[in-house]
Amino acid sequence: METTSDGKIKMPRVAKVKNKMAAPVQITAEQLLREAKERELELVPPPPKQKISDPEELADYRMRKRKMFEDNIRKNRSVMTNWIKYAQWEESQKEIQRARSIWERTLDVDHRNITVWLKYAEMEMRCRQINHARNIWNRAVMVLPRANQFWYKYTYMEEMLGNIAGARQVFERWMEWEPEEQAWHSYINFELRYKELDRARAIYEKFVLVHPEVKNWIKYAKFEEKNGYINSARSIYERAVEFFGEDNISEQLLVAFAKFEEAQREHERARVIYKYALDHLPKERCEEVYKHYTVHEKKFGSRAAIEDVIVSKRRFKYEEEVKANPMNYDAWFDYLRLLESDGNLEQVRDTYERAIANIPPSQVKRHWRRYIYLWINYALYEELEACDPERTREVYKACLDIIPHKKFTFAKMWLMLAQFEIRQKNLNGARRVLGTAVGKCPKSKLFRGYIDLELQLREFDRCRMLYQKFLEFSPENCTTWMKYAELETILGDTERARAILELAINQARLDMPEVLWKAYIDFEVDQEEYDNARKLYKRLLQRTQHVKVWISYARFELSLPEDNALDQTRAVYRDANKALKNSQDKEERLLLLEAWQALEEEAGDDQSRQEVEKLMPQKVKKRRKIQTDDGLDAGWEEYFDYIFPDEESAKPNLKLLALAKKWKETKEPDTDEADPSS
Repeated sequence: METTSDGKIKMPRVAKVKNKMAAPVQITAEQLLREAKERELELVPPPPKQKISDPEELADYRMRKRKMFEDNIRKNRSVMTNWIKYAQWEESQKEIQRARSIWERTLDVDHRNITVWLKYAEMEMRCRQINHARNIWNRAVMVLPRANQFWYKYTYMEEMLGNIAGARQVFERWMEWEPEEQAWHSYINFELRYKELDRARAIYEKFVLVHPEVKNWIKYAKFEEKNGYINSARSIYERAVEFFGEDNISEQLLVAFAKFEEAQREHERARVIYKYALDHLPKERCEEVYKHYTVHEKKFGSRAAIEDVIVSKRRFKYEEEVKANPMNYDAWFDYLRLLESDGNLEQVRDTYERAIANIPPSQVKRHWRRYIYLWINYALYEELEACDPERTREVYKACLDIIPHKKFTFAKMWLMLAQFEIRQKNLNGARRVLGTAVGKCPKSKLFRGYIDLELQLREFDRCRMLYQKFLEFSPENCTTWMKYAELETILGDTERARAILELAINQARLDMPEVLWKAYIDFEVDQEEYDNARKLYKRLLQRTQHVKVWISYARFELSLPEDNALDQTRAVYRDANKALKNSQDKEERLLLLEAWQALEEEAGDDQSRQEVEKLMPQKVKKRRKIQTDDGLDAGWEEYFDYIFPDEESAKPNLKLLALAKKWKETKEPDTDEADPSS
């Protein structure tokens, strides 16, 4: 700044910015750094290792390191990593006083950083400076009393030093802050390690008041029970029940109390506790109590009486549920299971009739899935429990009459009825049921079930007819074609099987054509018709030029028991390489060449290996722009491209890559000679 003759300060003139609009292309600092990193052509070698053998050189080294650390700290004081590294370096140099000074400076910057306190104290403990470590822990727990790590490490240190009284004093200071439950358990376990039961009991008394949860009262009582103080444990349970009162009563506490009395063989006391729970708890919270009460009575009480009570209560509960929502089929299942265990036949039948009367209002199959199992259970009950086949048949038929077959059907019901007829030795009836099913509502599951039945009966002509109907219904199902051909193969009619597979691959639409072609080729190979298999491969390659087909074709040629199998395989690989030359997916061609190369490595000679090696591409890393769905630029991305030697456009790139590789090879010896560490 300049000063005028009259003593006034003359301010410098500030240049005016004419255009304050934002630049059309905004460049962030992150982008600048990333691009600078990407364009690095060479990586700088690490500095050589330095061996110090002179005190003056050591002092110079320390001065440089300290200056570096101080500069880093001066640049950004808030980065704790720089401070920690500085202090740890001083510790490694055995400069403990300097390290302490740095830790103290660090705490002046950020005294609430837990990591700094921990590492500071750990340094003092490593150096066996116990009083210093105690001083640091005391300061830490005063500054950050809610950081549990300090208290845990402080008490652990005192206990390891054998200072039990000091550790107890630290625990007492900690408990004044009413920490989390784990801290109290640590204190209790500490006292138990030294057989101080009275002290542990006193800690429990404070603990259940600070954290008055049910589980903590139960732990307190189990502690007394484990150590043989039965009356004290019972008193704790009674105090807990009184503490929570009737408004906040807990079923978990009462069940634990009852189990305690049961373990002490006080069964009347346990029974009174269970009844108290059932009388005072809401009905929706009594399920666990009912379960444990039933188990208790089964062990020690009148089984018949308690089962009658429980069954009646559950029956009332289920009745309320099904009245509230008749479409709740899960409640009906539970209700019927309860009644079936009771064994009243007429009552079970009446309940089943009431349940199946609740037909779903909509004609959507997913709404019927749970409902249909009511009919299935009803039919199985009539067949297995009531042993009434006529009534079972009526149940199945009534179910099939209700299902809207024009919208959807359940193949399970048709198949179960047919299997029931077979169990009744009514084969014609089973066939009639399945014939009606495939005529009324054909489904793949029905056809498969019918065919399996006829296969078990060895009625192969019927199986053929069913397969023909199945294929008329679903000609795109490749599995059906293969099963049909497999059947004919097993029966020894290979010409019919071949005709079926030939017809299958000529279908206009198939769900898994690759599986079907593979099955056809495997069939010809099994029949040792290698020329037919070769023709099939060629026909398949006219439809698709997929690399897996070419590789499979080559492996097929290699597996043939012929003298020129290897030459035939090479010919297939050459044809495949020519066919995939114009493919957009270069990775497919690379996959083919790798398979060819693996073959030559195993069975080829040097000349054939060189032939494949000349065809292998160069892997090149490239960059391209990426755009969002809105058409905006989203930066650059890297990807790998493959440049094949026979590509005209790739020749300049390959030449450049070759020159770069040669330059790198000549550069490496120069670098080795200039290495000072050598």
